[in-house]
Amino acid sequence: MRTDIRLALPSKGRLEQDALEFLADSGLRVEKPNPRQYMARIPNLPGLTVIFQRPGDIVVSVREGSVDFGITGLDVTEERRGSANEVVVIHEALGFGGCKLALAVPEEWPVERVEQLRDRYGLRIATKYPVVTRRYLEANGIAGFSLIDVEGTLEVAPAIGYADAIVDLVSSGQTLRDNRLRALSDGVVLRSQAGLIANRVALTTRPEVLTVAHQLLELVEAHLRGQENYMVVANMRGPDPDIIARDLFLQPELNGLQGPTIAPVYAHTGERWHSVTIIVRKDHIIPAVKALRAVGGSGVIVMPVTYIFEEEPERARRLNDVVATS
Repeated sequence: MRTDIRLALPSKGRLEQDALEFLADSGLRVEKPNPRQYMARIPNLPGLTVIFQRPGDIVVSVREGSVDFGITGLDVTEERRGSANEVVVIHEALGFGGCKLALAVPEEWPVERVEQLRDRYGLRIATKYPVVTRRYLEANGIAGFSLIDVEGTLEVAPAIGYADAIVDLVSSGQTLRDNRLRALSDGVVLRSQAGLIANRVALTTRPEVLTVAHQLLELVEAHLRGQENYMVVANMRGPDPDIIARDLFLQPELNGLQGPTIAPVYAHTGERWHSVTIIVRKDHIIPAVKALRAVGGSGVIVMPVTYIFEEEPERARRLNDVVATS
C-alpha cells in the first residue's frame, strides 16, 4: 500500500504550461529540480508528490489508483474513465485547455444537422474518442455506424476513403476547412477544458487524501473567484455612512459580494469623508466606476484580487457528499 499522495500533471505541450501557470497563480507553485525528471513537488503541499504523464495516461492512473489526483482534459477523462465509477471529477472548470470535440463531414454533403445522418446506414466515422463518440451517436438516434480508431491525422480519412466522417478536437476550424470538411451545426460531441480528477477509493479510505482534496479545492476555487473580480476603493464625502450605503445600494453595480465596506477617512481638511470598498466583477468594472461617480465617488482605485474564500466552496460540499455515499 502506498503512503504518499500523488498528483499527475500533463507532461508536455500547452496543457502542461497552462497547468503549471494555473497552479502557481493559485499559490501552488510546482518545483521541478530537473526539466527531464518526471517527478516534482509543491512546497505549499509538502505531502504531495507531482508526477508528469500524458493526458490520457493521467486518467488511467487515477482510475487504477496508482495516482490520487490528476489535472487533465475532460475529453480524455470521459473517454478513459471506465465504467467502474472510480474517477471522480472534483472540479470540472479550471478555465484553461478549452476545446470542443465535434462531428465533421465532407463539405459537399447536403447535411447540416446530426439528425440528417440517421438515414445513412453503415456510416464510418474515424475518431480517437470511440467511447464518447458512440455515446453521442446513440443518444442522437444514429444506428448502423462503425467507428474507426485512428492514432494519426484524422482529417485525411474521408479524402482517402477509409472513413466517411470524423469526430475530432476542433478549435478555429481552419484544419477542417483546409481538408474540405465542416462541423455540423449541432455536432458538438463534448465541450472540454482542464479539470481536477481524483480516485474515489483514495478519497473514501485515506483521510489524508481527502484533506489534500479540500486544500486543493479551497485554493483553486478562491483563485478562480478572485480572477473574476476586482477590488474597488473610492472616497465619498458625507458624515453619515448609512446614507452613503443607501446611495450605493440604489446602484446595482455597487452591491458587492454582501455589500460595501464603509470606513471613516480622517481628511487633513477637516471635512467628513468615508472610504468605500466593494468587490466588482471584471466585466462590470466600467459601469461600476460610472455608478460610483454618479453618487459622489472620487479617487477610485481598482486592484486585482488574488483569492476570494467562501464559507465553504460548493464543490467541497459536493465532494463530502461523494465520500459520504461511497
